[in-house]
Amino acid sequence: MSSREANPSAPERTGPIGRVLSPIRGTLFVAALIAAVGAMLTLVPLAGIAHIVGVVLGDGSGPAVAAVVPDEVWRTVVISLCCLFAGMALVSLAELLAHLADNRLTHGLRRAAVQRLAQVPLGWFTSRASGEVKQAMQDDVGTLHELTAHFYTTAGRAAGAVLISVVYLVLMDWRMAIVALLPFPGFFLFFRKALKASAANMDTFVAGLGRINNAVVEFVDGIPVVKSFGARGRAHRPYHDAIDAFAEAFKGFTRPLVSSMANANALVAPVAVLGLVLVAGTVFVALGWMAPVDVVPFALVAPGISGPLLLLHYITHDLNNAVGAAQRVNALLETPVLEQPAPAQQGVPEGAEVRFEQVGYAYDAQSPVLSGIDLSLRPGTVTAIVGASGAGKSTLARLLLRFFDPTEGRITLGGVDLRQIHSAVLYRRIGFVLQDVRLIHATVRENIALGRPSASAQEVEDAARAAHIHERIVLLPRGYDSVVGEDAQLSGGERQRVSIARAVLLDPPVLVLDEATAASDAENEVQIQNALSSFAAGRTLLVIAHRLDTVMHADHIVVLEHGRVCEQGRHAELLGRGGRYARLWQLGADAPTEAAAEA
Repeated sequence: MSSREANPSAPERTGPIGRVLSPIRGTLFVAALIAAVGAMLTLVPLAGIAHIVGVVLGDGSGPAVAAVVPDEVWRTVVISLCCLFAGMALVSLAELLAHLADNRLTHGLRRAAVQRLAQVPLGWFTSRASGEVKQAMQDDVGTLHELTAHFYTTAGRAAGAVLISVVYLVLMDWRMAIVALLPFPGFFLFFRKALKASAANMDTFVAGLGRINNAVVEFVDGIPVVKSFGARGRAHRPYHDAIDAFAEAFKGFTRPLVSSMANANALVAPVAVLGLVLVAGTVFVALGWMAPVDVVPFALVAPGISGPLLLLHYITHDLNNAVGAAQRVNALLETPVLEQPAPAQQGVPEGAEVRFEQVGYAYDAQSPVLSGIDLSLRPGTVTAIVGASGAGKSTLARLLLRFFDPTEGRITLGGVDLRQIHSAVLYRRIGFVLQDVRLIHATVRENIALGRPSASAQEVEDAARAAHIHERIVLLPRGYDSVVGEDAQLSGGERQRVSIARAVLLDPPVLVLDEATAASDAENEVQIQNALSSFAAGRTLLVIAHRLDTVMHADHIVVLEHGRVCEQGRHAELLGRGGRYARLWQLGADAPTEAAAEA
C-alpha cells in the first residue's frame, strides 16, 4: 500500500471528494473506462439487428430468406452475441474493481480515523457527542460506498452507451442523427435549471431537517417530564412548528425541481424520441433522402439514449450526498492532534509534585475560562478545587489531565512540563475519575484492569474492595466475568465505583477526582471518601467538588471565581476569613435546613 493509501487524509488541493478518493482514484478511473467499453459492446446487438433487417429487406427476397439464411446474417448474429457477452463480462469486471477499491478505501479510512482519534486531545471527545464520531466513521463512510462502488461505473456505462449511440447514428446518416438527437440538448437545459433551483433552496432544506432532528431529540428526552406534568401541548409545539417549517422548505425545494425535471423527462421519454424519429424518417423518405430501411437504426438506437441520461440524473443525488459525507470524513481525519514531544525533548518526571504556573485557558480569544492560576499540589496531600458553577473547576482538572493544553503558562509534573511528557508516560502517572463514567463493552474484570491488563485476579478484587464495589460484583450472574451492558446492568453510582476501582488498580502517583461520588448514595459516598482518603497517602490528589462538606478535611482548598483563584487555605482558616468560601459554605448549610422546613 502506498503512503497515499496509508494516509487518506493527506492534504491535496482538491475538493473533499477528491481528497477522500485520492487513494483509489486511478482504480475508479480504470473501472469507469472498462464499464464504458463494456456498455458500448452490449449495444452492438442493436446495430446487428438493424444490419440484419437491412440484409433481409435490402436483397428483395423477403420471407424466402427464412429458409436459406445468408452467411452474413449468421456472422452478424455471432458477432453480436460475442460482443454482448464480452460487454457483460467487462461491466462485471468494472464492478468488481470498483468494489475492491471501495473495500480498500473503507478499510483505509476507518484505520486512519482510529489512528487519528488515538492522537487527538481527550478534551476533543468531551465537546462532541459520540453520534458525531459514529456518523463520520460509520454512516458517512457507508454513504461514500454508494459513490465509490457504484457511481463511477454507472457514470461510465451511461457515458459509453451515449457516446457509442451518437457515433453510430452519425455514421448512419448525419442529417437524421441531428434530428433524432434534438431533444437531448433540451434535456440538459432543463436539468441544469433543476440543479440551480435545487442548490438555491438546499441550505433552507438542510436547516429544516436539522430543526426536526433537534425537535425530535428534545421531545423524546422530555417525555418523562411531559408525562409527569401533563404539559402535552406545550411539549408538542416545537416539534409541530419544526415539521410545519420543514414542509414549507420542502415545497420550496421540490416545486422548481419537480417541474423542471418533469419537462426534462417528458422531452427525452423513449416514446417521444421514437415519435420524432418516425415523423422525421417519414419526411426524409418522402424527400428521397433515405430509404425506409435506413430509418430502422434510428428507431432502435435513439430512444435507448434516454435511459442512460435519466440514469445520470438519478446518480447525481448520490454525488450530492457524498459531498457532505466526504466533508465530514475529512473534518474527522484533519482533527488537530495532541502534540507529542520529540524523543530528544521528552522528560521524565521526578516525584509527584504538580505546579500550575500562571496558567490561563480560553476556548477562543473572547472566552477566557482561566487566568493567572498559580498552584502547587504537594505529594501526599489532598487539594480541593471549589467554586460556583462555571468558575472553571473542571477545566482546571482537564488541563492537568492534558485534555487540552493551556493557552498561557505551563503545568509541570515532577518538574517537567506536561507538553514534554509523552501521553503513554503521563497517563501511567496520572489517574482520573470523572463525572461522566465510560465503561467499555467487556467484562467487569477487563473494565477494572483497563489500565493494567496484566493485573492478577486478586489485584482486581482488592481494587474493587477499595472502591466498595466488590460485594455488588459477586452478586452478578457471572461475577467478575459478567459483561457490562449484557448481564452486568450497573447503576450510575456502581459504574462510578468501577471507574474508581480502575484508578485504584492503576496506582498512579497523581489522582484527579471530578465529582467522583456524584452518582453514589449517601452511605457509599462516605465509604468511597474514606477509601480515597487512605488511597491518597503518598500521592498527589486533586478533588473537584460542588458539595463543600465532602472536602472540608482536605489539606488545601482553592476557591475559584470567574476563572481566578480568589481564596486558598484550610477549611477552618477560610471560614474565619468570612470571604467567598464562607458564603458558599453558608449557602450549602442553608439548603438542607430550607428543605427540612418545607418538608
